[in-house]
Amino acid sequence: MIKTIIFDFGDVFINLDKEGAMTNALELFELDELSEELIAFNAFYEQGLIDTNEFLDFYLNNFPKLSKKDIIEAWNYIICDFPPKRLEFIQQLAKDKQYQLILLSNTNELHINHIKEYIPFYEEFKACFDQFYLSHEIILRKPNADIFQFVLDENNLNPKDCLFIDDTKENTETANKLGIHVWNNNPKTEDIIDLFTIKKDLF
Repeated sequence: MIKTIIFDFGDVFINLDKEGAMTNALELFELDELSEELIAFNAFYEQGLIDTNEFLDFYLNNFPKLSKKDIIEAWNYIICDFPPKRLEFIQQLAKDKQYQLILLSNTNELHINHIKEYIPFYEEFKACFDQFYLSHEIILRKPNADIFQFVLDENNLNPKDCLFIDDTKENTETANKLGIHVWNNNPKTEDIIDLFTIKKDLF
């Protein structure tokens, strides 16, 4: 029986344009693909291992034609809209108090600041959760197993009582190996508001 629901943020609640953001970044940086170094550096930023100033300085040094504004806009390009129906969904879940609600997101200071500025109900959304874990704040990142173990340990959870929802297969695979029930949602065809229909076998 599910007692705790652990939600991802991007492409679960807030829509992302991953393909568009990548295309935009490659054009801006005049690259055919992101190097392993850039991919690793971005991951370090998401995990909170470097701060925002270090992140921006790295890109300014490597792409001197670009301004800080160019880099921030390119980095935030991925973030799209947050449909109010999804806020209503999680608010109702919080009101019903039938499940412990946890958010577990790979994100970073620039993205969260951007969301706070453009999503007027961010604080209302955050208030729906019993725990709200952002990768750069807890210095842990999906799909590493230690971030899921951290959530289980911090909240004294039995993995068999938990459902983890994420659009990235790597993340749900790691959680599932720890015994957590998972839903690898497809943001193009599925919506979190239909959780109890799509995953009715778990409830």
